[in-house]
Amino acid sequence: MAGSSKKAIYAALVGNSLIAITKFAAASYTGSAAMLSEGIHSLVDTGNQVLLLYGIKRSSRPASAEFPFGHGKEIYFWCFVVAMLIFALGGVISMYQGWQHLSHPTAIESISINYVVLGLALVFEGVALWVAVGEFNRSRGSLGIREAVTGGKDPTLFVVVFEDTAALLGFSLLGLIGIARRRSGGRR
Repeated sequence: MAGSSKKAIYAALVGNSLIAITKFAAASYTGSAAMLSEGIHSLVDTGNQVLLLYGIKRSSRPASAEFPFGHGKEIYFWCFVVAMLIFALGGVISMYQGWQHLSHPTAIESISINYVVLGLALVFEGVALWVAVGEFNRSRGSLGIREAVTGGKDPTLFVVVFEDTAALLGFSLLGLIGIARRRSGGRR
């Protein structure tokens, strides 16, 4: 159980780290506050993977006098913490950036940098999702997706698959639509 989760988490950790580095490099090159904010967002995503690994380690501790049934349920707490960070901190950063861009629209200096960052992020996140889905499929065996999610005992794997899916859809759909709209002169 933990082995397949760890593989997916490490893939997401590497992917999110590479995305953060790419965004910070683009922010440094362009001076874009939005790209800097996106880099911070990707750094938070990287931190989420670290928390999941920490949760796996904590939950694998043996039973003790104080916890005679072991610490296995602790992994659910750490998945909850990660979910809260994804929605709360990620949502706050996204709303702040949206408000800033609506309040103070700026022209895009070099659209090609945005496409490079978006393309690299798609590749890095796509590989992480591919690994996570492969591990999920391997762990679910002959169960259907719904049965595997509702009856699964490894929430870390679900967190990684769902987060990577949401990130990939956000990158591919919303990112490309937003950049294309700005490039074509649509409303800011």
